Amino acid sequence: MALPSFLVPVSLRGYKMSWLPRDVIAGVTLAAVAIPEVMGYTSIAQTPIVTGLYTILLPLLAFALLGASKLLVVGGDSATAAIMAGGLLTAGIAGLDPGSAQWVALCGLTALVCGLLLILARVLRLGFIGDFLSASVLIGFLTGVGIQVATSQIPDILGVPKGSGNWFQQQWAWITELGQVSWPTLAYGAATIGIVFAFKIFLPKVPGAIIAVVGLLILATATNASSYGVDVIGAVQGGFPPIGFPAAAWSDVPAVLSTAFACFIIIIAQSAATSRSFAAKHGDRADVNRDIVGLAASNLAAGFSGTFVVNGSPTKTQILDGQKGRTQVANLTVVAVVLVVLLFLTNLLTDLPKAVLGGVVFVIGLELIDIRGLLRISRVRRSEFLIALATALTVFIVGVGAGVILALALSLLDVVRRQYRPRDFVLGVRGKDGYEYTTAAAGAQTAPGLVVFRYDADLFYANASWFVDDVQQVVQNAPEPVKWLVLDCAGISDIDYSAGEAFSSLVDWLDARGVRLVLARPETGLLDEFTAYGMSERIPSDRVFSDLDEAVRAFPAQAGAAG
Repeated sequence: MALPSFLVPVSLRGYKMSWLPRDVIAGVTLAAVAIPEVMGYTSIAQTPIVTGLYTILLPLLAFALLGASKLLVVGGDSATAAIMAGGLLTAGIAGLDPGSAQWVALCGLTALVCGLLLILARVLRLGFIGDFLSASVLIGFLTGVGIQVATSQIPDILGVPKGSGNWFQQQWAWITELGQVSWPTLAYGAATIGIVFAFKIFLPKVPGAIIAVVGLLILATATNASSYGVDVIGAVQGGFPPIGFPAAAWSDVPAVLSTAFACFIIIIAQSAATSRSFAAKHGDRADVNRDIVGLAASNLAAGFSGTFVVNGSPTKTQILDGQKGRTQVANLTVVAVVLVVLLFLTNLLTDLPKAVLGGVVFVIGLELIDIRGLLRISRVRRSEFLIALATALTVFIVGVGAGVILALALSLLDVVRRQYRPRDFVLGVRGKDGYEYTTAAAGAQTAPGLVVFRYDADLFYANASWFVDDVQQVVQNAPEPVKWLVLDCAGISDIDYSAGEAFSSLVDWLDARGVRLVLARPETGLLDEFTAYGMSERIPSDRVFSDLDEAVRAFPAQAGAAG
Protein backbone atom coordinates (compact mmCIF):
# COMPACT_ATOMS: atom_id res chain seq x y z
CA MET A 1 0.00 0.00 0.00
CA ALA A 2 1.48 3.30 -1.08
CA LEU A 3 2.01 6.10 1.42
CA PRO A 4 -0.03 9.30 1.00
CA SER A 5 2.00 11.74 -1.10
CA PHE A 6 2.27 14.28 1.74
CA LEU A 7 4.10 11.70 3.85
CA VAL A 8 6.71 11.04 1.17
CA PRO A 9 9.76 13.34 1.36
CA VAL A 10 9.88 15.83 -1.52
CA SER A 11 13.28 14.55 -2.62
CA LEU A 12 11.96 10.97 -2.89
CA ARG A 13 8.66 11.52 -4.71
CA GLY A 14 8.43 9.51 -7.91
CA TYR A 15 11.17 7.12 -6.75
CA LYS A 16 11.69 4.00 -8.87
CA MET A 17 12.97 0.77 -7.31
CA SER A 18 15.24 0.30 -10.33
CA TRP A 19 17.30 3.22 -8.99
CA LEU A 20 18.00 1.50 -5.65
CA PRO A 21 21.15 -0.52 -6.55
CA ARG A 22 22.88 2.51 -8.06
CA ASP A 23 21.86 4.76 -5.13
CA VAL A 24 23.22 2.25 -2.60
CA ILE A 25 26.53 1.85 -4.45
CA ALA A 26 26.85 5.64 -4.79
CA GLY A 27 26.07 6.05 -1.08
CA VAL A 28 28.71 3.53 0.00
CA THR A 29 31.29 5.23 -2.24
CA LEU A 30 30.36 8.65 -0.89
CA ALA A 31 30.65 7.38 2.69
CA ALA A 32 34.18 6.17 1.93
CA VAL A 33 35.14 9.72 0.94
CA ALA A 34 33.02 11.64 3.44
CA ILE A 35 34.06 9.81 6.61
CA PRO A 36 37.78 10.71 6.51
CA GLU A 37 36.94 14.21 5.27
CA VAL A 38 34.59 15.09 8.11
CA MET A 39 36.95 13.55 10.64
CA GLY A 40 39.61 15.85 9.23
CA TYR A 41 37.32 18.89 9.48
CA THR A 42 37.38 18.49 13.26
CA SER A 43 40.97 19.74 13.17
CA ILE A 44 39.56 22.99 11.70
CA ALA A 45 36.60 23.13 14.07
CA GLN A 46 38.94 22.08 16.92
CA THR A 47 36.43 19.54 18.23
CA PRO A 48 36.76 15.82 19.07
CA ILE A 49 37.19 13.48 16.10
CA VAL A 50 33.83 11.79 16.63
CA THR A 51 31.95 15.08 16.13
CA GLY A 52 32.93 14.92 12.47
CA LEU A 53 31.02 11.65 12.11
CA TYR A 54 28.09 13.21 13.91
CA THR A 55 27.83 15.89 11.17
CA ILE A 56 26.74 13.27 8.62
CA LEU A 57 24.48 11.20 10.83
CA LEU A 58 21.36 13.04 11.99
CA PRO A 59 21.99 16.24 9.97
CA LEU A 60 22.17 14.36 6.66
CA LEU A 61 19.12 12.31 7.64
CA ALA A 62 17.20 15.51 8.42
CA PHE A 63 17.99 17.04 5.04
CA ALA A 64 17.15 13.85 3.14
CA LEU A 65 13.70 13.84 4.74
CA LEU A 66 12.91 17.57 4.66
CA GLY A 67 14.95 19.13 1.83
CA ALA A 68 13.94 19.30 -1.83
CA SER A 69 17.21 18.63 -3.67
CA LYS A 70 17.64 15.07 -4.90
CA LEU A 71 21.43 15.17 -4.69
CA LEU A 72 22.65 17.85 -2.27
CA VAL A 73 24.90 16.29 0.38
CA VAL A 74 24.89 17.96 3.81
CA GLY A 75 27.58 17.58 6.45
CA GLY A 76 30.68 19.13 7.97
CA ASP A 77 32.27 21.70 5.67
CA SER A 78 35.68 23.35 5.67
CA ALA A 79 34.37 26.89 5.10
CA THR A 80 31.76 26.90 7.87
CA ALA A 81 34.09 25.02 10.23
CA ALA A 82 36.72 27.71 9.70
CA ILE A 83 34.18 30.52 10.18
CA MET A 84 32.89 28.91 13.36
CA ALA A 85 36.31 28.27 14.92
CA GLY A 86 37.59 31.72 14.03
CA GLY A 87 34.43 33.37 15.34
CA LEU A 88 34.50 31.56 18.67
CA LEU A 89 38.18 32.36 19.18
CA THR A 90 37.47 36.09 18.78
CA ALA A 91 34.13 36.10 20.66
CA GLY A 92 35.80 37.20 23.89
CA ILE A 93 34.39 34.37 26.02
CA ALA A 94 36.45 34.12 29.21
CA GLY A 95 38.33 30.87 29.77
CA LEU A 96 37.27 29.32 26.47
CA ASP A 97 39.71 26.66 25.23
CA PRO A 98 39.42 24.94 21.82
CA GLY A 99 38.48 21.29 22.18
CA SER A 100 37.06 21.70 25.68
CA ALA A 101 33.53 20.68 26.70
CA GLN A 102 32.58 24.37 26.75
CA TRP A 103 33.94 24.80 23.21
CA VAL A 104 31.92 21.83 21.91
CA ALA A 105 28.81 23.17 23.65
CA LEU A 106 29.26 26.58 21.99
CA CYS A 107 29.76 24.88 18.62
CA GLY A 108 26.42 23.15 19.15
CA LEU A 109 24.80 26.44 20.20
CA THR A 110 26.16 28.09 17.05
CA ALA A 111 24.55 25.35 14.95
CA LEU A 112 21.21 25.87 16.75
CA VAL A 113 21.30 29.64 16.20
CA CYS A 114 22.23 29.05 12.57
CA GLY A 115 19.25 26.70 12.25
CA LEU A 116 16.93 29.34 13.73
CA LEU A 117 18.28 31.95 11.30
CA LEU A 118 17.56 29.55 8.44
CA ILE A 119 13.99 29.05 9.70
CA LEU A 120 13.57 32.84 9.79
CA ALA A 121 14.96 33.01 6.26
CA ARG A 122 12.39 30.45 5.10
CA VAL A 123 9.47 32.22 6.78
CA LEU A 124 10.50 35.53 5.21
CA ARG A 125 11.47 33.85 1.91
CA LEU A 126 15.03 35.16 2.08
CA GLY A 127 16.58 32.52 -0.17
CA PHE A 128 17.58 35.32 -2.52
CA ILE A 129 20.21 36.49 0.03
CA GLY A 130 22.61 33.96 -1.42
CA ASP A 131 22.39 35.77 -4.75
CA PHE A 132 24.16 38.75 -3.21
CA LEU A 133 27.45 36.86 -3.14
CA SER A 134 28.63 37.19 -6.72
CA ALA A 135 30.45 34.30 -8.40
CA SER A 136 33.73 36.23 -8.38
CA VAL A 137 33.42 37.07 -4.67
CA LEU A 138 32.56 33.44 -3.88
CA ILE A 139 35.64 32.25 -5.80
CA GLY A 140 37.79 34.69 -3.83
CA PHE A 141 36.18 33.70 -0.54
CA LEU A 142 36.62 29.95 -1.09
CA THR A 143 40.19 30.53 -2.28
CA GLY A 144 40.94 32.37 0.95
CA VAL A 145 39.32 29.58 2.97
CA GLY A 146 41.38 27.05 1.01
CA ILE A 147 44.63 28.83 1.83
CA GLN A 148 43.67 29.06 5.48
CA VAL A 149 42.55 25.42 5.68
CA ALA A 150 45.59 24.02 3.84
CA THR A 151 48.15 26.02 5.82
CA SER A 152 46.47 25.16 9.13
CA GLN A 153 47.27 21.47 8.51
CA ILE A 154 51.01 21.96 7.95
CA PRO A 155 51.98 21.63 11.66
CA ASP A 156 50.10 18.32 11.96
CA ILE A 157 51.78 17.03 8.80
CA LEU A 158 55.23 18.07 10.06
CA GLY A 159 54.64 16.94 13.63
CA VAL A 160 55.43 20.35 15.15
CA PRO A 161 53.36 22.49 17.57
CA LYS A 162 50.72 24.78 16.14
CA GLY A 163 51.26 28.50 16.58
CA SER A 164 48.72 31.09 17.67
CA GLY A 165 47.89 34.64 16.65
CA ASN A 166 47.16 35.89 13.15
CA TRP A 167 47.84 33.97 9.95
CA PHE A 168 51.40 35.29 9.55
CA GLN A 169 52.27 34.47 13.15
CA GLN A 170 50.93 30.94 12.73
CA GLN A 171 53.05 30.39 9.60
CA TRP A 172 56.14 31.83 11.26
CA ALA A 173 55.59 29.47 14.21
CA TRP A 174 55.94 26.27 12.18
CA ILE A 175 58.70 27.71 9.99
CA THR A 176 60.81 28.35 13.09
CA GLU A 177 60.17 24.77 14.23
CA LEU A 178 61.44 23.11 11.04
CA GLY A 179 64.46 21.85 12.91
CA GLN A 180 62.15 19.81 15.14
CA VAL A 181 60.24 18.06 12.33
CA SER A 182 59.12 14.51 13.16
CA TRP A 183 60.23 12.66 10.05
CA PRO A 184 57.99 9.61 10.63
CA THR A 185 55.03 11.97 11.03
CA LEU A 186 55.99 13.82 7.85
CA ALA A 187 56.25 10.48 6.06
CA TYR A 188 52.63 9.64 6.96
CA GLY A 189 51.42 13.11 5.92
CA ALA A 190 53.34 13.12 2.65
CA ALA A 191 52.22 9.58 1.86
CA THR A 192 48.60 10.59 2.39
CA ILE A 193 48.90 13.57 0.05
CA GLY A 194 50.74 11.47 -2.53
CA ILE A 195 48.17 8.65 -2.45
CA VAL A 196 45.19 11.03 -2.74
CA PHE A 197 46.71 12.88 -5.69
CA ALA A 198 47.84 9.66 -7.37
CA PHE A 199 44.30 8.29 -7.34
CA LYS A 200 42.90 11.62 -8.57
CA ILE A 201 45.27 11.48 -11.55
CA PHE A 202 45.36 7.79 -12.43
CA LEU A 203 42.18 6.28 -10.91
CA PRO A 204 39.82 9.23 -10.38
CA LYS A 205 36.80 7.00 -9.75
CA VAL A 206 38.48 5.34 -6.75
CA PRO A 207 38.32 7.38 -3.50
CA GLY A 208 42.01 7.87 -2.76
CA ALA A 209 41.28 9.39 0.66
CA ILE A 210 39.78 6.21 2.06
CA ILE A 211 42.60 4.13 0.51
CA ALA A 212 45.15 6.38 2.23
CA VAL A 213 43.32 6.35 5.56
CA VAL A 214 42.73 2.59 5.67
CA GLY A 215 46.16 1.65 4.31
CA LEU A 216 48.13 3.97 6.58
CA LEU A 217 45.96 3.10 9.58
CA ILE A 218 46.84 -0.57 9.10
CA LEU A 219 50.53 0.35 8.79
CA ALA A 220 50.45 2.59 11.88
CA THR A 221 48.66 -0.07 13.94
CA ALA A 222 51.01 -2.85 12.82
CA THR A 223 54.13 -0.81 13.59
CA ASN A 224 52.81 0.92 16.74
CA ALA A 225 53.44 4.36 15.19
CA SER A 226 52.95 6.24 18.45
CA SER A 227 56.01 4.47 19.90
CA TYR A 228 58.33 6.31 17.50
CA GLY A 229 56.87 9.79 17.91
CA VAL A 230 53.88 9.81 15.57
CA ASP A 231 50.94 11.64 17.13
CA VAL A 232 47.76 9.54 16.78
CA ILE A 233 44.12 10.50 17.35
CA GLY A 234 43.73 8.09 20.28
CA ALA A 235 40.50 6.63 21.60
CA VAL A 236 37.40 7.72 19.68
CA GLN A 237 34.08 7.76 21.47
CA GLY A 238 31.71 5.24 19.92
CA GLY A 239 27.97 4.84 20.01
CA PHE A 240 25.04 7.07 19.18
CA PRO A 241 25.61 10.82 19.61
CA PRO A 242 24.39 12.53 22.79
CA ILE A 243 20.93 13.97 22.24
CA GLY A 244 19.89 17.14 24.01
CA PHE A 245 20.40 20.88 24.26
CA PRO A 246 24.12 21.74 24.27
CA ALA A 247 25.55 22.52 27.70
CA ALA A 248 25.66 26.23 27.01
CA ALA A 249 23.61 29.08 28.45
CA TRP A 250 21.17 31.20 26.48
CA SER A 251 23.24 34.14 27.67
CA ASP A 252 25.96 32.90 25.28
CA VAL A 253 23.72 33.48 22.24
CA PRO A 254 24.88 37.10 21.67
CA ALA A 255 28.50 35.89 21.70
CA VAL A 256 27.87 33.36 18.91
CA LEU A 257 25.26 35.32 16.93
CA SER A 258 27.67 37.04 14.54
CA THR A 259 29.48 33.74 13.90
CA ALA A 260 26.18 31.96 13.26
CA PHE A 261 25.11 34.75 10.89
CA ALA A 262 28.36 34.46 8.92
CA CYS A 263 27.82 30.69 8.62
CA PHE A 264 24.20 31.32 7.64
CA ILE A 265 25.24 33.54 4.71
CA ILE A 266 27.72 30.98 3.39
CA ILE A 267 25.21 28.12 3.80
CA ILE A 268 22.57 30.02 1.82
CA ALA A 269 25.02 30.98 -0.94
CA GLN A 270 26.94 27.71 -1.27
CA SER A 271 24.02 25.32 -0.82
CA ALA A 272 21.71 27.28 -3.13
CA ALA A 273 24.35 27.45 -5.87
CA THR A 274 25.10 23.73 -5.56
CA SER A 275 21.44 22.73 -5.51
CA ARG A 276 20.63 24.89 -8.54
CA SER A 277 23.56 23.69 -10.63
CA PHE A 278 22.85 19.98 -10.13
CA ALA A 279 19.09 20.43 -10.57
CA ALA A 280 19.68 22.21 -13.89
CA LYS A 281 22.10 19.50 -14.98
CA HIS A 282 19.37 16.87 -14.62
CA GLY A 283 16.48 18.96 -15.92
CA ASP A 284 14.93 19.50 -12.48
CA ARG A 285 13.79 22.73 -10.87
CA ALA A 286 15.58 23.79 -7.70
CA ASP A 287 13.39 24.73 -4.74
CA VAL A 288 15.79 26.84 -2.68
CA ASN A 289 13.22 27.81 -0.06
CA ARG A 290 12.36 24.15 0.57
CA ASP A 291 16.08 23.32 0.75
CA ILE A 292 16.41 26.01 3.41
CA VAL A 293 13.90 24.02 5.48
CA GLY A 294 16.14 20.95 5.15
CA LEU A 295 19.28 22.95 5.98
CA ALA A 296 17.57 24.47 9.02
CA ALA A 297 16.57 21.00 10.23
CA SER A 298 20.12 19.76 9.59
CA ASN A 299 21.68 22.47 11.73
CA LEU A 300 19.12 22.00 14.49
CA ALA A 301 19.90 18.27 14.40
CA ALA A 302 23.63 19.11 14.58
CA GLY A 303 23.09 21.36 17.58
CA PHE A 304 21.02 18.76 19.41
CA SER A 305 23.45 15.91 18.67
CA GLY A 306 26.73 17.30 19.97
CA THR A 307 28.35 18.55 16.78
CA PHE A 308 28.96 21.73 14.79
CA VAL A 309 27.47 23.72 11.88
CA VAL A 310 26.73 21.77 8.69
CA ASN A 311 26.46 22.95 5.10
CA GLY A 312 25.70 21.69 1.60
CA SER A 313 28.89 20.33 0.06
CA PRO A 314 29.66 20.93 -3.67
CA THR A 315 32.48 18.35 -3.68
CA LYS A 316 30.49 15.57 -2.01
CA THR A 317 27.47 16.32 -4.21
CA GLN A 318 29.74 16.05 -7.26
CA ILE A 319 30.98 12.66 -6.04
CA LEU A 320 27.40 11.44 -5.59
CA ASP A 321 26.47 12.64 -9.06
CA GLY A 322 29.62 11.12 -10.56
CA GLN A 323 28.66 7.75 -9.10
CA LYS A 324 25.23 8.03 -10.81
CA GLY A 325 23.32 8.47 -7.57
CA ARG A 326 19.78 9.55 -8.33
CA THR A 327 18.18 10.60 -5.03
CA GLN A 328 18.58 11.11 -1.30
CA VAL A 329 18.41 7.32 -0.89
CA ALA A 330 22.15 7.46 -1.57
CA ASN A 331 22.56 9.86 1.36
CA LEU A 332 20.40 7.64 3.56
CA THR A 333 22.90 4.89 2.71
CA VAL A 334 25.71 7.18 3.91
CA VAL A 335 23.83 7.65 7.17
CA ALA A 336 23.56 3.87 7.60
CA VAL A 337 27.30 3.36 6.94
CA VAL A 338 28.25 6.10 9.43
CA LEU A 339 25.96 4.56 12.05
CA VAL A 340 27.72 1.19 11.61
CA VAL A 341 31.10 2.90 12.04
CA LEU A 342 29.94 4.69 15.20
CA LEU A 343 28.45 1.59 16.76
CA PHE A 344 31.08 -1.01 15.87
CA LEU A 345 34.27 0.38 14.30
CA THR A 346 35.51 3.41 16.26
CA ASN A 347 37.96 1.26 18.28
CA LEU A 348 39.83 0.56 15.05
CA LEU A 349 40.61 4.28 14.61
CA THR A 350 42.72 4.68 17.75
CA ASP A 351 46.12 4.40 16.02
CA LEU A 352 45.27 6.65 13.05
CA PRO A 353 48.03 9.29 12.74
CA LYS A 354 46.84 12.90 12.92
CA ALA A 355 49.14 13.57 9.98
CA VAL A 356 46.95 11.34 7.80
CA LEU A 357 43.83 13.37 8.53
CA GLY A 358 45.93 16.51 8.12
CA GLY A 359 47.00 15.31 4.68
CA VAL A 360 43.39 14.63 3.64
CA VAL A 361 42.26 18.09 4.73
CA PHE A 362 45.37 19.70 3.19
CA VAL A 363 44.33 18.35 -0.22
CA ILE A 364 40.76 19.58 0.31
CA GLY A 365 42.15 23.03 1.09
CA LEU A 366 44.29 23.03 -2.05
CA GLU A 367 41.27 22.11 -4.15
CA LEU A 368 39.38 25.13 -2.80
CA ILE A 369 42.13 27.44 -4.09
CA ASP A 370 40.71 28.31 -7.50
CA ILE A 371 43.67 29.81 -9.34
CA ARG A 372 42.09 29.06 -12.73
CA GLY A 373 38.91 30.82 -11.69
CA LEU A 374 40.84 33.88 -10.53
CA LEU A 375 42.82 34.01 -13.77
CA ARG A 376 39.62 33.65 -15.79
CA ILE A 377 38.05 36.56 -13.92
CA SER A 378 41.20 38.69 -14.35
CA ARG A 379 41.06 38.22 -18.12
CA VAL A 380 37.40 39.14 -18.40
CA ARG A 381 36.63 41.61 -15.57
CA ARG A 382 39.64 43.17 -13.90
CA SER A 383 37.52 45.06 -11.38
CA GLU A 384 35.85 41.84 -10.22
CA PHE A 385 39.25 40.14 -10.03
CA LEU A 386 40.45 42.82 -7.60
CA ILE A 387 37.31 42.28 -5.51
CA ALA A 388 37.88 38.50 -5.49
CA LEU A 389 41.55 38.99 -4.56
CA ALA A 390 40.68 41.40 -1.74
CA THR A 391 38.16 38.89 -0.39
CA ALA A 392 40.68 36.03 -0.51
CA LEU A 393 43.36 38.05 1.27
CA THR A 394 40.93 39.22 3.96
CA VAL A 395 39.78 35.66 4.67
CA PHE A 396 43.15 34.18 5.54
CA ILE A 397 44.92 37.31 6.84
CA VAL A 398 42.17 38.94 8.92
CA GLY A 399 39.73 36.06 9.39
CA VAL A 400 36.91 34.16 7.76
CA GLY A 401 34.21 36.17 9.55
CA ALA A 402 35.70 39.42 8.26
CA GLY A 403 35.91 37.79 4.82
CA VAL A 404 32.17 37.05 4.86
CA ILE A 405 31.33 40.64 5.79
CA LEU A 406 33.69 42.00 3.15
CA ALA A 407 32.31 39.59 0.54
CA LEU A 408 28.76 40.81 1.18
CA ALA A 409 29.81 44.46 1.26
CA LEU A 410 31.86 44.24 -1.95
CA SER A 411 29.10 42.34 -3.76
CA LEU A 412 26.54 44.99 -2.83
CA LEU A 413 28.94 47.84 -3.65
CA ASP A 414 29.57 46.26 -7.04
CA VAL A 415 25.82 46.25 -7.72
CA VAL A 416 25.55 49.89 -6.65
CA ARG A 417 28.62 50.82 -8.71
CA ARG A 418 27.11 49.36 -11.86
CA GLN A 419 23.82 51.15 -11.26
CA TYR A 420 25.55 54.36 -10.18
CA ARG A 421 27.61 54.68 -13.35
CA PRO A 422 26.07 52.43 -16.00
CA ARG A 423 26.84 52.56 -19.67
CA ASP A 424 24.91 55.00 -21.83
CA PHE A 425 24.82 55.33 -25.59
CA VAL A 426 23.81 57.49 -28.50
CA LEU A 427 22.28 55.23 -31.13
CA GLY A 428 23.18 55.60 -34.79
CA VAL A 429 20.73 54.42 -37.47
CA ARG A 430 22.11 51.75 -39.81
CA GLY A 431 19.01 51.39 -41.98
CA LYS A 432 17.71 47.84 -42.14
CA ASP A 433 20.69 46.69 -40.07
CA GLY A 434 19.31 48.27 -36.91
CA TYR A 435 21.30 50.62 -34.70
CA GLU A 436 24.92 51.27 -33.90
CA TYR A 437 25.64 51.85 -30.19
CA THR A 438 28.19 54.64 -29.58
CA THR A 439 29.23 55.66 -26.08
CA ALA A 440 27.43 58.87 -25.18
CA ALA A 441 29.92 61.72 -25.45
CA ALA A 442 30.27 65.23 -26.77
CA GLY A 443 29.87 65.36 -30.56
CA ALA A 444 27.65 62.27 -30.84
CA GLN A 445 24.31 62.43 -32.65
CA THR A 446 21.94 60.01 -34.38
CA ALA A 447 21.09 62.30 -37.28
CA PRO A 448 21.17 66.07 -37.81
CA GLY A 449 18.84 67.45 -35.15
CA LEU A 450 18.14 64.01 -33.63
CA VAL A 451 19.70 62.25 -30.65
CA VAL A 452 18.53 58.79 -29.58
CA PHE A 453 19.85 58.33 -26.04
CA ARG A 454 19.90 54.98 -24.22
CA TYR A 455 20.60 54.58 -20.49
CA ASP A 456 21.11 51.01 -19.24
CA ALA A 457 19.97 51.27 -15.62
CA ASP A 458 17.05 52.27 -13.46
CA LEU A 459 17.12 55.91 -12.36
CA PHE A 460 17.57 56.48 -8.64
CA TYR A 461 18.96 59.09 -6.27
CA ALA A 462 22.61 58.09 -6.76
CA ASN A 463 22.80 58.10 -10.56
CA ALA A 464 20.19 60.74 -11.46
CA SER A 465 22.71 63.58 -11.63
CA TRP A 466 25.03 61.52 -13.85
CA PHE A 467 22.11 60.80 -16.18
CA VAL A 468 21.15 64.50 -16.41
CA ASP A 469 24.78 65.59 -16.93
CA ASP A 470 25.33 63.02 -19.70
CA VAL A 471 22.16 64.05 -21.55
CA GLN A 472 23.02 67.73 -21.28
CA GLN A 473 26.58 67.14 -22.48
CA VAL A 474 25.37 65.29 -25.59
CA VAL A 475 22.69 67.88 -26.40
CA GLN A 476 24.93 70.89 -25.79
CA ASN A 477 27.82 69.55 -27.85
CA ALA A 478 25.94 67.99 -30.75
CA PRO A 479 27.34 68.96 -34.18
CA GLU A 480 23.98 70.53 -35.08
CA PRO A 481 21.23 71.97 -32.86
CA VAL A 482 19.14 69.18 -31.40
CA LYS A 483 15.41 69.31 -32.09
CA TRP A 484 14.42 65.88 -30.79
CA LEU A 485 15.83 63.85 -27.94
CA VAL A 486 14.47 60.32 -28.09
CA LEU A 487 15.02 58.53 -24.78
CA ASP A 488 15.17 54.76 -25.36
CA CYS A 489 13.60 53.49 -22.13
CA ALA A 490 14.25 49.79 -22.77
CA GLY A 491 16.92 49.78 -20.06
CA ILE A 492 14.88 51.79 -17.52
CA SER A 493 12.17 50.07 -15.49
CA ASP A 494 12.02 52.27 -12.40
CA ILE A 495 12.57 55.88 -11.35
CA ASP A 496 12.58 56.90 -7.70
CA TYR A 497 11.42 60.24 -6.26
CA SER A 498 14.86 61.91 -6.31
CA ALA A 499 15.43 60.81 -9.89
CA GLY A 500 11.92 62.03 -10.78
CA GLU A 501 12.79 65.48 -9.50
CA ALA A 502 16.04 65.48 -11.49
CA PHE A 503 14.20 64.26 -14.60
CA SER A 504 11.67 67.10 -14.23
CA SER A 505 14.50 69.64 -14.11
CA LEU A 506 15.98 68.04 -17.23
CA VAL A 507 12.66 68.49 -19.05
CA ASP A 508 12.72 72.17 -18.02
CA TRP A 509 16.24 72.50 -19.42
CA LEU A 510 15.28 70.82 -22.69
CA ASP A 511 12.15 72.97 -23.06
CA ALA A 512 14.21 76.11 -22.54
CA ARG A 513 16.47 75.04 -25.44
CA GLY A 514 13.55 74.13 -27.71
CA VAL A 515 14.33 70.39 -27.59
CA ARG A 516 11.36 68.02 -27.75
CA LEU A 517 11.64 65.01 -25.43
CA VAL A 518 10.25 61.76 -26.85
CA LEU A 519 9.97 58.42 -25.01
CA ALA A 520 10.50 55.12 -26.86
CA ARG A 521 9.73 51.63 -25.50
CA PRO A 522 8.71 52.67 -21.96
CA GLU A 523 7.12 50.03 -19.72
CA THR A 524 3.61 50.68 -18.43
CA GLY A 525 4.93 50.90 -14.88
CA LEU A 526 7.43 53.58 -15.90
CA LEU A 527 4.69 55.64 -17.56
CA ASP A 528 2.63 55.35 -14.38
CA GLU A 529 5.57 56.73 -12.41
CA PHE A 530 5.97 59.62 -14.85
CA THR A 531 2.26 60.36 -14.38
CA ALA A 532 2.65 60.27 -10.59
CA TYR A 533 5.50 62.78 -10.88
CA GLY A 534 3.25 65.12 -12.89
CA MET A 535 4.94 64.73 -16.28
CA SER A 536 2.10 63.23 -18.31
CA GLU A 537 1.11 66.70 -19.58
CA ARG A 538 4.69 67.70 -20.27
CA ILE A 539 5.28 64.50 -22.26
CA PRO A 540 1.92 63.93 -23.99
CA SER A 541 0.91 60.62 -25.53
CA ASP A 542 1.89 61.70 -29.06
CA ARG A 543 5.50 61.80 -27.82
CA VAL A 544 5.39 58.22 -26.46
CA PHE A 545 6.17 55.33 -28.83
CA SER A 546 6.06 51.63 -28.05
CA ASP A 547 8.55 50.98 -30.87
CA LEU A 548 11.92 52.69 -31.32
CA ASP A 549 11.77 52.53 -35.13
CA GLU A 550 8.42 54.35 -35.09
CA ALA A 551 9.89 57.12 -32.94
CA VAL A 552 12.86 57.58 -35.28
CA ARG A 553 10.65 57.50 -38.41
CA ALA A 554 8.37 60.13 -36.87
CA PHE A 555 11.21 62.60 -36.43
CA PRO A 556 11.49 64.19 -39.93
CA ALA A 557 7.78 64.87 -40.38
CA GLN A 558 7.01 66.07 -36.85
CA ALA A 559 10.26 67.96 -36.48
CA GLY A 560 9.60 69.71 -39.78
CA ALA A 561 6.05 70.56 -38.75
CA ALA A 562 7.27 71.87 -35.44
CA GLY A 563 10.01 73.85 -37.10
